[in-house]
Amino acid sequence: MIVIFKSDAAGDVIMFGDVAHRLMKIMGKEVTDKGIVTVEQLADAIARIEAAIADDKAQHANVAEEDRPVSETGARGENRPFVTLTQRAVPLLELLRWSLKKKKPMTWGV
Repeated sequence: MIVIFKSDAAGDVIMFGDVAHRLMKIMGKEVTDKGIVTVEQLADAIARIEAAIADDKAQHANVAEEDRPVSETGARGENRPFVTLTQRAVPLLELLRWSLKKKKPMTWGV
């Protein structure tokens, strides 16, 4: 499943469902097929994503390159290249920041 995060403030962010669901939880939102981060909720969602990125960076800071995972298992059991939470979250964080700057809500749907 693909989830598309949208805002009138910037371009869409498209993610695999399992990744999007994880980020919804981090933002403090329920995992749903359609949802919204209201203008009033944007600052909190940004702070939560930033905290998760800081934790992710701290987790990987002392791991040698050769000890880092090369692949991971996707939601359907497929093998795919490993991507850190930071790499996955940054595009969504940017969309949230633009949404706050332009005072536009962010929505998502499948």
